[in-house]
Amino acid sequence: MEFESVIGLEVHTQLTTETKIFCNCSTAFGAEPNTHTCPVCLGMPGVLPVLNKKVVEYTIKAALATNCGIQEESRFARKNYFYPDLPKGYQISQYELPIARAGYIDIEANGEKKRIGIHRIHMEEDAGKLIHDPNRPFSKVDLNRTGVPLMEIVSEPDIRSSEEAGAYLRKIRSILRYIGVSDGNMEEGSFRCDANVSIMPKGSETFGTRAELKNLNSFRHVEKAIDFEIERQKDVIADGGKVVQETRLWNPTKNKSTSMRSKEEAHDYRYFPDPDLLPLIVDEKWVDSVRATLPELPDERKERFEKEFSLSDYDAGVLTAARELADYFEECFSYLDNNPKQVCNWVTGPLLGLLNAEGKSIEESPVSAKNLGGLLKLVDKGTISGKIAKTVFEKMAKTGDAPEEIVKKEKGLVQVSDTGAIEEIIVKILDRSEKEVEQYKAGKTKVMGFFVGQVMKETKGAANPKIVNEILKRKLDV
Repeated sequence: MEFESVIGLEVHTQLTTETKIFCNCSTAFGAEPNTHTCPVCLGMPGVLPVLNKKVVEYTIKAALATNCGIQEESRFARKNYFYPDLPKGYQISQYELPIARAGYIDIEANGEKKRIGIHRIHMEEDAGKLIHDPNRPFSKVDLNRTGVPLMEIVSEPDIRSSEEAGAYLRKIRSILRYIGVSDGNMEEGSFRCDANVSIMPKGSETFGTRAELKNLNSFRHVEKAIDFEIERQKDVIADGGKVVQETRLWNPTKNKSTSMRSKEEAHDYRYFPDPDLLPLIVDEKWVDSVRATLPELPDERKERFEKEFSLSDYDAGVLTAARELADYFEECFSYLDNNPKQVCNWVTGPLLGLLNAEGKSIEESPVSAKNLGGLLKLVDKGTISGKIAKTVFEKMAKTGDAPEEIVKKEKGLVQVSDTGAIEEIIVKILDRSEKEVEQYKAGKTKVMGFFVGQVMKETKGAANPKIVNEILKRKLDV
């Protein structure tokens, strides 16, 4: 029997507010345990939560960027469960009345474009963190993260493969970073994902029993975990068994998942409206004021790059995947005002290669957009050759110096454009290359590369290639 997979994703992302969702404690990462806490986030008796307005605005922003409808009235609810890192014994979330519903984003996976629905977006508070002592049989709890504002984005079960899941997550993360509501840092836990996976006979409209996968802290882990779960469920059915609804924990070291607990239903959490928080009313005027702050989104920017800079779909997609990279490209191009393809090649080639090798982000680039633009301007003016430009780029990356300064200080970098000097070198090379000259005259024009190479070798790469080619053709075609 052939099966089709059905996947829904729940993304929990930390919002980049300075303070928590219901109190004034800092949300900064990496502080000493239990130093960013107060009676409100510690759940002390008699305290009252006060909603952070910025959390609401950031969530509205994300909802608009993902084509969701903003609900005029939404409510906070108490999600009741016991765990040592949950000091109140419940989590404040949204349940029956979330702030946003019925959105979508468009993705591209396996060469095909597809629309993935977004079921809902809601706000909630984060729990604390348990730290397990490897040497003693007990755990410690750090409540700094308790009350940190989270936004949960729940997809429709429209995803059919791990590749689509990866593309969806990357797109969501890109949008959130573009609009500045989340840093999307998976290592620090500010962008987390749970995956609900089931299979059904191909052509069926009835979904199978789903398993929820947790502990997915990278895009690659998400894809691997989904593939593993699909095959696991197929094996269960092939052996005559039934897939049970459960929560499973992904082990990235062993590349397998293990059963964690039976999957909870909504009634297990005994949701009820939080009596300490009034219904949240979001009017059209508020929504419009937030909409006015939205920047150009990834899809819009990609389309503009294709039209304005005549870039391919692939190149535009690479450059606009991250807002910071797209900003870098545009700033770099502003120093040239021509040849955007050359700028694209340098940004996506040598620059990204350097950053990947050093494990740095574009914001940490040792080569500024201004300096790269200046380097390409030197190439355009014929001051240095493309080959020399790579040497200058390497020096820029090590020193941070401007390209003009490097070319000025270093000997032999300025491109030789003196036609008399180049012609003299070419005459000598042709005189000692009778065999190759005969081959060229016999129609083997590819040998031109040999002559150009010899000139470059003689001038240590400093000769202007355009002038070299012009003189060679003039000399050989007589």
